Amino acid sequence: MAGRESMDGHTTATGTEENPRAAGDTEGAGEVAIDTEGAAQAAIDTEGGAQAAFAATLVDEWVRAGLSEAVIAPGSRSTPLALALAEDGRLRLHIRLDERAAGFLALGLSRATGRATVVVTTSGTASAELHPAVAEADLAGVPMVVCTADRPPELQGVGAPQTMNQTGLYGSAARWTMAVAVPERSQDGMWRSLAARSVAEAEAGPSGPGPVHLNLAFRDPLVARPGPMPPGRPDGRPWHHVSRPVLGAPADVAAVAGGPGRGVLVVGAGAGDPDAVHEAATALGWPVLADPRSGARTPGPATVAAADAILRDPHAHDRLRPEVVVHLGERWTSRALADWLRQPGVRHVLVDPDWRWRDPDRLAATVLRTDPTALCRAVAETAAEPLAGPEWRTTWTSAEAAAQAALATALDGRGELTEPRVARTLFDALPTEATLVVGSSMPIRDLEWFAAPRHRPPAVLANRGVNGIDGTIATALGVAAGRGPVAVLLGDLSFLHDAGALLGAAETSEVSCTLVVVDNHGGGIFSFLPQASRLPADTFELLFGTPQAADVSTVAAAYGARVVRAADEGELRAALKEQVGSPGVSMIHLRTDRAANVAVHDRTHRTVARALAELWAPR
Repeated sequence: MAGRESMDGHTTATGTEENPRAAGDTEGAGEVAIDTEGAAQAAIDTEGGAQAAFAATLVDEWVRAGLSEAVIAPGSRSTPLALALAEDGRLRLHIRLDERAAGFLALGLSRATGRATVVVTTSGTASAELHPAVAEADLAGVPMVVCTADRPPELQGVGAPQTMNQTGLYGSAARWTMAVAVPERSQDGMWRSLAARSVAEAEAGPSGPGPVHLNLAFRDPLVARPGPMPPGRPDGRPWHHVSRPVLGAPADVAAVAGGPGRGVLVVGAGAGDPDAVHEAATALGWPVLADPRSGARTPGPATVAAADAILRDPHAHDRLRPEVVVHLGERWTSRALADWLRQPGVRHVLVDPDWRWRDPDRLAATVLRTDPTALCRAVAETAAEPLAGPEWRTTWTSAEAAAQAALATALDGRGELTEPRVARTLFDALPTEATLVVGSSMPIRDLEWFAAPRHRPPAVLANRGVNGIDGTIATALGVAAGRGPVAVLLGDLSFLHDAGALLGAAETSEVSCTLVVVDNHGGGIFSFLPQASRLPADTFELLFGTPQAADVSTVAAAYGARVVRAADEGELRAALKEQVGSPGVSMIHLRTDRAANVAVHDRTHRTVARALAELWAPR
């Protein structure tokens, strides 16, 4: 447990280096000395009461703002806020020993609820352990209120234990940062404003949702009865309420539907309401290249799910060359799609409501700061007739049908349980009410490339802000706590990297979380990179393959998770049916081979290429 405060005399109110005025031998000092000590103790008690009232006020204001979840990593310096959260009782508390896991758990809760989650740590390196989750929340646009306890000013810069400079700890990753001095009653007029603004900045700031950082200094005594809270607004309203504007101006519609042209909608996570996306596509006569995270990968005449496989074919660059591309939501992982988008002479429109500038290739000629759902609905209502002729979308739908048939031939009905087939099966088999959390590296790519459209698909979430493998399990546990049954698709290294998040989680029946671990004994994505062919095998394995001796099933069982194994698609579907939605944490363990996985991908892409060649052959 990083940076945990020890109860070694440094945090008590008597005889400590933090409180030298509370120490000392006054025996025989006379009545005046005793009275002086009593006055000093009364002053300390008053100060502790102000701190407790401050913490209680923060909690009350967070509740008024509509927050419902808080994650606490236990420690001494954060006692006033931890006690206030526990004693108030209106926010659901999640206790995690590991601050890193606590941060990603809070991230998952915020993803599930759409509201900011409070996460609390003690001082020192405990606060630094939250940095990976804060970085992901920043780039993924996930609201969090990060509260790090700190030592008072007199203990800064003098070698006091568990003390470091925490001001601005998360740098530009925090939407808003406030270093709060030790609370004093004379300042209670700003307490409610501070709490309400932290929520407003996290959920409705000018750069969109993201993490905010409150660095809160507390002084001994850390345990005290709270004094009276400053009064709040009438009727339980928060001190500040900030609403985000919903944009959809006629100029925005004209940028999309201002003239005839062959266009495509490239949609990812955050693309808006899937129905609105498809309504706009129908009105425009354009296809929808639908990432599973968009929710728009549903059967329909506009849906293109096999864009990666189709656009690997060089002939697609000419046959499917667009004039306009409208980008809604986050980017796909597909390099084939990215290469196709970089063709010259294409006008790109980036819908970017939060000014995140998700355009690493710098293609966008027009950037619209507008709500994607409102824009799509306005386009659907405004477009009098399709901008492209019917042959444009027919060309896409024919390619999609040929590619999907080829994918089914290459992946379905075979004896082996390949990694693309696992991803394809999960998207197809999970119940609508479940959420699929997908790990980085190959799992998110396999899902994006190979999952076929389906009616009422499960929600799909992934940490694609920084795209790291860390925190996948903790994030999934947060989603499960905030939303309902979760299945997690991840590799063996991602599992081992975050296995500590299972500590305590498997002991509760309040969540349903099923880990689907694809175990290829190492880092499978590196087998697709130049390192695999250009380095000696032993060097590649040492630096990139990195097989681990730990058995993932044994590790999961040690944390109390139920473990089942699946060797074919039938066993996988049966295990999913049995485990997903059942209380607690379970694992479905699947073994694959890295070299064979590369061969499966190559074979599958060749099968699609042959199908497209036949489709496009001269008649």
